[in-house]
Amino acid sequence: MDDERRFADTLAARLEMRGFEVREAYSGAEALAAVALPTEVVVLDLCMPGMNGLEVLRELKKSTPKIQVIMLTGHIEDAEERAAYEAGAHRVMKKPFNIEELLNNIQTACPTGNS
Repeated sequence: MDDERRFADTLAARLEMRGFEVREAYSGAEALAAVALPTEVVVLDLCMPGMNGLEVLRELKKSTPKIQVIMLTGHIEDAEERAAYEAGAHRVMKKPFNIEELLNNIQTACPTGNS
């Protein structure tokens, strides 16, 4: 779990350095609370304590249908990836990923050009 927290912290720092407004969450419940403030794009890990990323994605899309969600995962089965897209994921990216590819996906998902 510490590795995942460090990963999230590092990713947040890299996005902030590129001008994105970032709110971090370390669990599904925290992620749902974090989007109570206006949010355009969520970068969401599939594996999280409590609710998994797919459950969080479904809840996000129920409460805020226009929110764009990019799912990250170290390992995903075809059925899970298909379920993520069916639930409304903008993109599913496998770790390790190229930060520039993630930035491009965020910019594509974000209608105002920043999140």
